[in-house]
Amino acid sequence: MNGPTPFWLSAVYVALVFACAVGLAAGFRALLALAAPAGLARTLRTAPLTASFGLLVILVYVIAALFAPLIAPFGEREVVGGQFLPWDSVHLLGTDNLGRDMFTRLLYGARNTVGVAFITTGLAFSAGAVLGLLAAVVGGWLDQLLSRTVDVLMAIPALIFALLLLTILGTSVVNMILVIALIDSTRVFRLARAVAMNIVVMDYIEAARLRGEGLYHLILREILPNAAAPLVAEFGLRFCFVFLSISALSFLGLGMQPPTADWGSMVRENATLITFGDVTPLLPAGAIALLTVAVNFVVDWMLHRASGLKE
Repeated sequence: MNGPTPFWLSAVYVALVFACAVGLAAGFRALLALAAPAGLARTLRTAPLTASFGLLVILVYVIAALFAPLIAPFGEREVVGGQFLPWDSVHLLGTDNLGRDMFTRLLYGARNTVGVAFITTGLAFSAGAVLGLLAAVVGGWLDQLLSRTVDVLMAIPALIFALLLLTILGTSVVNMILVIALIDSTRVFRLARAVAMNIVVMDYIEAARLRGEGLYHLILREILPNAAAPLVAEFGLRFCFVFLSISALSFLGLGMQPPTADWGSMVRENATLITFGDVTPLLPAGAIALLTVAVNFVVDWMLHRASGLKE
């Protein structure tokens, strides 16, 4: 029986993985710089390796999500063998608790989990940003009404609130999107309102008011361009939180329902294998963690560029 892996060997494995990640990030950055227009190429050449690695990971996830039916060797819901088969040349990552191919399920999980998270983030961001900007520009009773409503919603723990609403409304994908979008839009509202409140007191906003510019012009032409950097960064961070919320709800059984492939539910369904030292249940968990880290790398780079700070 094999003993535990020596510490020095584990350190070597970690160093090799780190070196591979650095090499891939550097090569991908060079490739992007060659293919991009001149202005964008200069920006990409100065991008840190962490941002390049994040962009590479996001690109791989997008390809997996878009072309899952072409890449996957089997169907998303197809039972292709026995339960918990080991990794081999046919089933690259083995099979799950029902005999479905794990590699196939991971690919379709990218399409389902990431796609739903992106839609939910877009909905939450649109609602929260629009209402936050309106509250800051209009002020008065509208600002008070929206702000106090958001205060009440944010006072309730997000996960408990989501579990309560999904238990009442049902566990369909549409309900999950609406519930998570409602909860996360409150955070976007707070940021958008805070950023806009610092802008509406500027002289050029007062000059636009004196020119007789309407609400539509003030928001789209005067405030939004100056608030774009923190809002874009918030979109990336909000995507991470939404992505993790969807995975957590699916793990608890209130997210996407079987037989739809979803990384959170895949961890739950195959958790038994951890008892026997099998890392298969950690693959969807690792996919969740990797995408979260990659998005944060890119967001950090965008915030650094927007701040105007030098290395």
